[in-house]
Amino acid sequence: MREAGVARLRVARMTAKPDEATYDQEHPRERQRGPVVLRRQRSDESTTTDQRLLDSRGPSDWVHTDPWRVLRIQAEFVEGFGALAELPRAVTVFGSARTPREHPEYQLGRDLGAALASAGFAVITGGGPGTMEAVNRGASEAGGLSVGLGIELPFEQGLNPWVDLGINFRYFFTRKTMFAKYAQAFVCLPGGFGTLDELFEALTLVQTKKVTKFPVVLFGTAYWGGLYEWLATIVSGSGKVNERDLSLLHLTDDVDDAVRVVEDAYRAWEETH
Repeated sequence: MREAGVARLRVARMTAKPDEATYDQEHPRERQRGPVVLRRQRSDESTTTDQRLLDSRGPSDWVHTDPWRVLRIQAEFVEGFGALAELPRAVTVFGSARTPREHPEYQLGRDLGAALASAGFAVITGGGPGTMEAVNRGASEAGGLSVGLGIELPFEQGLNPWVDLGINFRYFFTRKTMFAKYAQAFVCLPGGFGTLDELFEALTLVQTKKVTKFPVVLFGTAYWGGLYEWLATIVSGSGKVNERDLSLLHLTDDVDDAVRVVEDAYRAWEETH
């Protein structure tokens, strides 16, 4: 009798419902979304991933979620690397989209693009109008390769008609990677915030040795002279940069001089590689 009572007690303990609060803490409700585990209130999903994939009905806002953006970003890198992988030696040229065709800076852009093409360099610009168009036009007219890397903007822009090889990007950081990866030099013609952004990013990449040292040319001493003087006196004078950092910049008003700087730097790079 005693043994039978002990056995019944064991069965009762095994079948007894545990304290619900303790059970929820140690074994919370769980749902699997592929490798992702969802617990507690996050497990309340009425559909599965397969169902959402195969069901043609439902909202389309999922294409704007962050996981989907990762695939778009990946696709942009793949497209950019694929299109530019066999690009010959190249120079990225920045400048204002607001430069009118009748402005002297437009003609300077054409002259610079033509000179770089004649020296055997492809030119890479943002692919827009203004100075970018002028550089692409000069290179294309001279028989060189004219590349334009466009960007999706709130206002309609599109690639200029002088681009031979063009890629449109959704994301600035993807586009900036292409500007830096496939160039042997940067040349900055007069421009606004976008040009300044690219200028200082290029300087930072070179200063921190994220890219192999290559020249950054500021074309137009009247336009860039004040900025360079501020860097040399205020920024350098307060110890924020040193003379070696300032030597990364080269100011000029002469197309031949700009091309010479680019050629000398490329020749020095070839000798070390």
